[in-house]
Amino acid sequence: MTGITGLDRSRAFVLPLKDSDAILAAVRQALADAPPEERPGLERAVALVESTAAASEDELCARWVRARLADVGFTGDVASLSALKALRKAERSLGLLTAVELQKKAVAHPE
Repeated sequence: MTGITGLDRSRAFVLPLKDSDAILAAVRQALADAPPEERPGLERAVALVESTAAASEDELCARWVRARLADVGFTGDVASLSALKALRKAERSLGLLTAVELQKKAVAHPE
């Protein structure tokens, strides 16, 4: 398992991620062994895993921020103060500085 490490040593956090390389290898193997009727779905799965595996840490952080905001029902501007408050509500352990840095990544990497 790999992870994204925090932004500031004094307020570090780890965002755990599944090992996308192992997942990609497993889906590719399933595709290689698949009967013809299963191939289209597995080909799509390979493409999705490849796109996720290719994402940078900043892009993954941005996705994580948007997911946390969605969890608390936030639908406004990710760059807003309201978004920052919603993020800290969703993840109460985030310090203000860390939340601001994560918010900046979400703004820099829109969906």
